Amino acid sequence: MKPLIKPELQAKFLQHLNRKKKSEEGFTLIELLVVVIIIGILAAIALPSLLGQVSKAKQSEARNNIGAINRAQQAYFLEAAGFASTVQAVGIGIRTQTENYKYDVKVTGNSTDLVANWAAAIKPALKSYFGYVGTILGGTGTGTEVLTTALACESEVPVLATPAAATLYGATTCEKTGITGYDDLGRK
Repeated sequence: MKPLIKPELQAKFLQHLNRKKKSEEGFTLIELLVVVIIIGILAAIALPSLLGQVSKAKQSEARNNIGAINRAQQAYFLEAAGFASTVQAVGIGIRTQTENYKYDVKVTGNSTDLVANWAAAIKPALKSYFGYVGTILGGTGTGTEVLTTALACESEVPVLATPAAATLYGATTCEKTGITGYDDLGRK
């Protein structure tokens, strides 16, 4: 049986097909540049919103720790009839300083009246927090009992300094504690 195409033409045809396949491999420079430009535009749009989320995540550490310290102070008061004077004395394993915050406890008056728990920001882009735990007299009928109240407050703007301890007893909002520039977390 005779081949349909001459062997010389078969060889040239196969060479043509091989050349064509090699030239069609990969992407052109223009296609690559278009993809890089599109990725750059998307990154420029997404980056500012992602950077804000990083600060919020770091601030959630302080929110959670201040809430935990407040609850632990209330439990400590039930057991010891007074508030703990240090973060370690609360006994919940929170370090006094992390990468983002420094934690402190400031007792006002004697240890049975009022305590402020602080999370002071170390980095300038982070908000600071404080927790207020105090006592009030309550009860029904002829008997009275001592109740504990707790507040968690967030600075309105990023703050690095820790203000003076709260001095007003029985406060029900951050504003009534006597410390300005802080908003109630429970009312947001």
